Parts: sequence; structure tokens; C-alpha cells
Amino acid sequence: MFHIVLVEPEIPQNTGNIARTCAATGSVLHLVEPLGFSIDDRQLKRAGLDYWHLLDIRYYKNLADFFEKNPAGPYYYLTTKAPRAYTEASFADGSYLMFGKETRGLPEDLLTQHPERCLRIPMREGARSLNLSNSVAVTVFEALRQTGFKGLEEAGRFPADLGPAL
Repeated sequence: MFHIVLVEPEIPQNTGNIARTCAATGSVLHLVEPLGFSIDDRQLKRAGLDYWHLLDIRYYKNLADFFEKNPAGPYYYLTTKAPRAYTEASFADGSYLMFGKETRGLPEDLLTQHPERCLRIPMREGARSLNLSNSVAVTVFEALRQTGFKGLEEAGRFPADLGPAL
């Protein structure tokens, strides 16, 4: 199981999509306030579709509250400022993958305190960043790949009339 931490997310549709990814992967979603939307936001609920019953979601007043309640780690900080790619990390079951707000990312002081835990998704020069929900999906599926997709179905139920799965 992985922990997805969103620090001050601003866009309800992104958080809804991330909630759906967490539900589908068995990841815990941690939301650190202030949030840029209401938890009852219709767009948030719509983006998560009917996966809300599968979701383990936890709320925190601020980063200090989050770290107080989750002292163990390990923590990985996803940022466009990191010198190291996310694929260079060795993720372990129970890791916390932390993402910042859409407009500014994670707090600079957090990044400078832990440069060895800062990771980036490689992009072409001139591209500012990926969408937050895409960044979470890319990273959590790499972490799951590294840990053998434990607890997840790896094969679909291929229709019998179409032949065997490849």
C-alpha cells in the first residue's frame, strides 16, 4: 500500500481523479489543508465517480499536523525542481508520495530539507509540468511496478469469443 499526499490541492477535478486512482490501487489519500475547494464539491465527487466507497481518505489541518500523525515515512517529494528522476528511487511498500498544489508545488523549505528525497518526472525542455493527477498516476504505478503490483489484478477477463489474451 502506498500513501498519496496532496499538500493544499486547488482543483477539485484533479483531486477527484487522484481519489479514483487511489481507490483503484489501494493507496491511501491524504489531503493537507487548506484545500482550494469544498469536500462536498460536485466536480470532486463527479471526477471520483463511484469509487468513493473504496477510498481511504484522511484530512490534516496543515503539514505539521500531517507529519505529527505520520512520523514514519519514508517520504518522497515530487517536484519539477528535483535533479533525480522518479524511476531512480527504490520505493517500498508504505512509502508516502507527496505532491504540492497545482500552481506552486511543494513548499521550498520542505524540499531544501530533504534534497535526497526529491524526485521529478522527466519532461522535454520548455514544458513546465504535467497535470497533478497525471503526475500522481505515473508515480504511483512506478512504485507499484517496483513492488510487484501486490494486491492488484494484473490480468483482465478477456472475452472468450475473442480468443486468448496475448
